[in-house]
Amino acid sequence: MVDLTIKEIGSRLRKAGRLELFPLCLYGSETMPQDAVSSCKLDRCIAKTIFTLASTKDYNSIYLGHDELEGCCPGGQAWIGYKTILPQLKYFISTGTSDFRNGAAEYLLADPDVAEQQLNSFGKITHLGKYTMIHKCEFMHKDDVDVKAILCFGHAEQIRNLCSLFYFRNTTGSTISIPWGPSCASFISYPAGLIETNSNKNVIVGPTDPTGNYWFPKNYLSIGIPYDIASRMALDLDSSFIIKRPKIAYPPNHVSTTGQD
Repeated sequence: MVDLTIKEIGSRLRKAGRLELFPLCLYGSETMPQDAVSSCKLDRCIAKTIFTLASTKDYNSIYLGHDELEGCCPGGQAWIGYKTILPQLKYFISTGTSDFRNGAAEYLLADPDVAEQQLNSFGKITHLGKYTMIHKCEFMHKDDVDVKAILCFGHAEQIRNLCSLFYFRNTTGSTISIPWGPSCASFISYPAGLIETNSNKNVIVGPTDPTGNYWFPKNYLSIGIPYDIASRMALDLDSSFIIKRPKIAYPPNHVSTTGQD
């Protein structure tokens, strides 16, 4: 099998999905990055800074680390493995309690018992390294890093085609999953294999967290692809329907069945 560079994998996935936004790679580093921007200095929400990175031309990478967490969402810090999930979180994401955040609640889960069972099901969440790196594949000029996953953002048709490309040569038992959790879990924790009870053998489509709907475009989805799978998909591109039958993958004209194209 031909070994593609990280840059090549990102480029080929972008071509496959006809993506407007930059594909990102996720990896850990034990040294302070030189040219990356601290996520926590950009916005409190880690997931929002990741999506912004894919959207902007202003910088090519962001990072998080034990010594670079001030100002970041405490929940996000836990979901990427740098903190532990607060015991009181089960109340906040369900129906609330007067003993935590003045009774504030997100009503994402039915009650605190359901929330506790959901949170306990994840086991330990382990960080990628001293620093968590999120880098645009297109501007990745080194390949001596242990990339765990590739993250892409696209419209429904684009994500559908990437999902179909995943199945083009899938014989490993891997599948596509849309798991529960915050957006930062869909973007990093699941695809990069940080969650103890969920290996990174599955492609993750998301996010499922409605609390990010105010900043995440309503017509977009994310797809987080474990690195080995992303490499295989990139290699398969030229043999697949996307290149062989492009008008099927991306029809120049759509037949409306709902009154909308």
